[in-house]
Amino acid sequence: MGSPKLPKKRVAFVLIDGLGDVSLPRLGYKTPLQAAKLPNLDGIASAGVNGLMDPVEVGLACGSDTAHLSLLGYDPRVYYRGRGAFESMGAGLAMSPGDIAFKVCAELSFVIIYMQFQNNLPLTLLFKSIIHANSLMKYLSKKTVFLQSNFATLDEKTGTVTSRKADRHFEEEGPILCAALDGMKLPSFPQYEVRVRYATEHRCGVVVKGPNLSGNISGTDPLKDNRLLLKAEALDESHEARNTADVVNELSKEITKILVSHPVNAQRAAEGKNIANVVLLRGCGIRIEVTPFADKHGLRPCMVAPTKIIAGLGLSLGIDILEAPGATGDYRTLLTSKATAIAKALSAPSQSSPRVFVPGEDEHKAGPSDGYDFGFLHIKAIDDAGHDKASILKVKALEAVDTAIGQLARLLWEAESTGKFQFFLCVTGDHSTPVEYGDHSFEPVPFSICRLKDFVGAIGESVIRETSLDPFPLPSVKSGEDLAFDLETEEKDGKCSQSYSGDSVYESNEIAAARGCLGRFPGGEMMGIIKNFLNLDAEAI
Repeated sequence: MGSPKLPKKRVAFVLIDGLGDVSLPRLGYKTPLQAAKLPNLDGIASAGVNGLMDPVEVGLACGSDTAHLSLLGYDPRVYYRGRGAFESMGAGLAMSPGDIAFKVCAELSFVIIYMQFQNNLPLTLLFKSIIHANSLMKYLSKKTVFLQSNFATLDEKTGTVTSRKADRHFEEEGPILCAALDGMKLPSFPQYEVRVRYATEHRCGVVVKGPNLSGNISGTDPLKDNRLLLKAEALDESHEARNTADVVNELSKEITKILVSHPVNAQRAAEGKNIANVVLLRGCGIRIEVTPFADKHGLRPCMVAPTKIIAGLGLSLGIDILEAPGATGDYRTLLTSKATAIAKALSAPSQSSPRVFVPGEDEHKAGPSDGYDFGFLHIKAIDDAGHDKASILKVKALEAVDTAIGQLARLLWEAESTGKFQFFLCVTGDHSTPVEYGDHSFEPVPFSICRLKDFVGAIGESVIRETSLDPFPLPSVKSGEDLAFDLETEEKDGKCSQSYSGDSVYESNEIAAARGCLGRFPGGEMMGIIKNFLNLDAEAI
């Protein structure tokens, strides 16, 4: 007789965007993680091993794109080429290595892909190190480039950018303006074709096709409010660079002409809202060419990431993007749908794997019948709350995420109970987004990993099996609740009081994680930690 078949080891990896924070007076000098009631996240911490992670390196306030590259094992100093390709692919624009991309974000976000350019163009641009540029990087001697940008509000009389971000929440109006811009013409450059597609929130994709284009140009973004709008300029003496600067400047002017006269902006002005009447272009990048994730780590990966830049990054690494109805990548998202999609993907063939997104195609394709080994669940709303400086919303949203993690655990436990699988739960963030700052910061984020079996032991199997699988919306915060809500007097009911296994940590937050056995480590080591944990004997955990 043959030896019994070993259960398949599979990882549910939950990435909570903007997870980390700082202590807040209004929360009794606790962080949102400390203030929130998080029985499931605390259970994971109690059941496994913990640490503090610097997504890229100590003291670096990084963007989500570079952080994700680092966490997944791709050094951003080597592989990062800018956000344009990620955003465009995630928005559904098929992109091949060698396509040039520009990204615009704020009220809208555009990714402009320039194709059919000179093959021998030397490029020598440096990226300036700022919070979202991540680190000083050499501009690559490649024929593909990205320009990251903002779409903002311009005082047309003075030429001053009064607001670099007119409105991040643009889900209803964005598609309307994108339709108005799709197929727009450049009067001085009729040989260029412009296409526009809405992505999510304030983002969409724009493709420009034409000859003799270069990415070696400066941007138009003044980088701060109440500064004059800049013009794109060539950064070398080539005809291609000068031509591209002219094309980009005319594109910006023509977009403004269309948007200024659009009824959407007229309505926003009547309501006292900022209008979106200028595109601020900055940065540069290309589609990266790397060893696929599966080949690098020996794990077949999938991802649920409605946020297009994360989905595009996943596609660039060969990660399948799963269909999850109702998952939007903003405050309207259905976390239960995300959890269910990951659970099904990791439980195949016992369950049918969700369908898979394909850039440039209208239809999703079938997922692999035998499922995936590494399921990446990306949650964006926590980061949004940090950017919106909404402390109470961040606390409540963390509690909602905790509920969804409980749903994920129940679905995986039902599959593991068949004896065919052994699951692992891993939770961390890509960076901190403190509500005090409203932007990314350099504080490290907590990291936890455990066996699902130990998590069930810590929480209690009856609690897991009784977890409701009903979908639920993210919570809302009433006007004034942020000041009236007093967390100092609240107790965290059901909170773990001791470690179940692993190290001595029994709660999930920035302070407790510092006591974990993993210590403090850079994000580039994360995948190694996960793979080593999978290979540990049960007695060693």
